Amino acid sequence: MTTKRLRVIVLVCSTRPSALGPAVGKWFTDTLGPHADLLGVDLVPLAIGDLGLPFLDEEEHPSAGVHAHEHTRRWSRIVDEADGFVFVTPEYNYGMPATLKNALDFLGPEWAWKPAGFVSYGHTSAGTRAVQHAKQVVTTLRLVPLGATVALRIADALREEHLEPEARHAEAAEGLLEELVRVARALTPVRERSAATVEGPLPGSYARRLGPDDAGQVLVLQRCCWTEEALANGTLAIPALHESPADVQAWLAAWDVTGLWRDGRLLGLVRTCRVDGDLHVGRLAVAPDLRGLGVGRWLLRQAEAAGDGCARIVLSTGAASHRNIALYRRQGYVPLPQAHETGVVDLAKAVAV
Repeated sequence: MTTKRLRVIVLVCSTRPSALGPAVGKWFTDTLGPHADLLGVDLVPLAIGDLGLPFLDEEEHPSAGVHAHEHTRRWSRIVDEADGFVFVTPEYNYGMPATLKNALDFLGPEWAWKPAGFVSYGHTSAGTRAVQHAKQVVTTLRLVPLGATVALRIADALREEHLEPEARHAEAAEGLLEELVRVARALTPVRERSAATVEGPLPGSYARRLGPDDAGQVLVLQRCCWTEEALANGTLAIPALHESPADVQAWLAAWDVTGLWRDGRLLGLVRTCRVDGDLHVGRLAVAPDLRGLGVGRWLLRQAEAAGDGCARIVLSTGAASHRNIALYRRQGYVPLPQAHETGVVDLAKAVAV
C-alpha cells in the first residue's frame, strides 16, 4: 500500500447558533495535532454549516455520482479526496442532526470503504444514541464505523462555560484516531480496487500509476527481483539493489510508472520515458512467486502502449539474464550492437504504425 499521509475530515455536524459543536471539534483537532502528525495524518476541520447544502435537491440518485449543482460537486470533491472521517455530533431527540443525515444522503460512491469515527456530546447519554442512529446510515453507504468513540457528557466537560474535557477523553480521542488510521490503511486496497479502470491479468488484480508515495513497496519488490539478476550475472553492481528510498522516490516522480496490485500488494511494475524519439522501458519487475503467469508480458504490453509517435522501443537487461532475453525476443525485440559496459544487453523493436 501507499504510505502517503492520510486526509481525515473532522466534520462538525450541528448548525444551531451557539452550539457546542465547534468547540468540541477544535478541542479534538488541537488535542490530537501532534499525535496525528506522528501517525501521518492531516486533520481537516470542516463545518456542515459552511458547505451551503440545502435539503437534497439533485435530480439524479446520489448512487449515480452525477451532480448538477455546484454545492454538491464541491461536497463530492471534499469527500472523495478524504481517507476517513470523524463526525462531531450532538444528539437531537434520540438521533443525529438532520444536517448530518442530509449531508450523508447527498453522495454515494464517494463514501465507500472509508472509516468513520464519532465524537458525540450530549446530556444523559453523552450523544451515544445519535451515534447508534448514524451507524445504521453510514454502513448503508459502505462507510466503516469504528468501534472506538469519544462521548462527552456536557455536565462533565464544561468548566464555567468553557469546554475542558478530562484526560480520559483525550486518551479516548487518541485511541479513536489510531484505530481510524489502521482501518483507513487496511481499506486502501479495497478503495483502489473499486476505482480501478485497468484490470490486471490475475484475478482481483488492477493497475495504477505509481508515485513517490509508493517508494516503500517499490524498493522491496525490486530488491527481491534484482537479487536473482545479481546471482545470474555474477555481480552486485546493479543500481536497483543499492538505491535508497529517496532515490526511488526521485525516479518515481520522473518516469511514467505502472504498478500491478492485488489486495494491497505490489505484484509487478514497469517504467517508461521518452528520449530523442525512443521510448525507453525499464525496471520491468514481477514478484518471484508469480513468474510464468504472463504478468511480465502484460506489463510489457502496458509499457509499449505509451510508444505512440516513437520510432522504436528500447530496453536493457543483464547479458546472462537468459530468461529475460528470451521473453523480449519472443515479443519482437532484437539485440543492438554493444553500446556500453560489458555485461548488459540492449534490445529494441520498431513501433508499429
